[in-house]
Amino acid sequence: MARTRQPSSRRIGATERAFAVLDAVAEGGELGTNEIARRTGMTPSTVSRQLGTLAAAGLVERVAATGRYRLGIRVVHLANALLSQLDVREVARPHLVALVDATGETATLSVPGEDDAITVDFVPGAHQIQPVSRLGRPSIAHATSAGKIMLAFAGRELPIGPLRAYTPRTITDPRKLAREIERAREQGWTQAIEERESGLSAIAAPVRASHGQLEGIVALQGPSSRFDVSAIEAAVPLLLERAGAISRELGWMG
Repeated sequence: MARTRQPSSRRIGATERAFAVLDAVAEGGELGTNEIARRTGMTPSTVSRQLGTLAAAGLVERVAATGRYRLGIRVVHLANALLSQLDVREVARPHLVALVDATGETATLSVPGEDDAITVDFVPGAHQIQPVSRLGRPSIAHATSAGKIMLAFAGRELPIGPLRAYTPRTITDPRKLAREIERAREQGWTQAIEERESGLSAIAAPVRASHGQLEGIVALQGPSSRFDVSAIEAAVPLLLERAGAISRELGWMG
């Protein structure tokens, strides 16, 4: 019987550069060759060759009107193939809808990524803030409620400082972040009040799999003017109830 081998530890430079280009386009939207070169630290000629290869594979496409590049349709096909295998999305979806019906705010489902939590599903509320709610968007580990839940329950090492400040309220002190993560473990949820985006507040709670490992993260988010302290206080029990229900449907008996 053939054995499944571990991936090689050797890295292919050209492939890493291609991923860097894809990451830049994913983060920046439509970008020109020179802007991608600036963001990635590559030469424009290298970026141009990478874009040619990626465009031929359908992973990026050139916008004729501007000469800039954006993600190609093949990325959607690949993403849908991955998301279709994530059973937690199917289980969580009705609970996301119920949270939106009860609160009027946007509900999201994220999964732990390598560095940050990644949004895999969402149900928009009446006050959705763009582009906060979109598939594939990373929730920064130290600056979002979903990211903090990942740090608290996925067994990850806490990031070391100095931490990037996205707003004046972002936690940048690693010691303060450690206290915040410990509090999240103790109470089973956490919040981020205008820590990544000004005017946005969010709360999040963990979803467990059958053996107790972190399977996903359910969050509610909305404008701080509406999703204020009293609204958050009212929403926390609903969030915990739905996160617990999803966990039980996934087999967690805790």
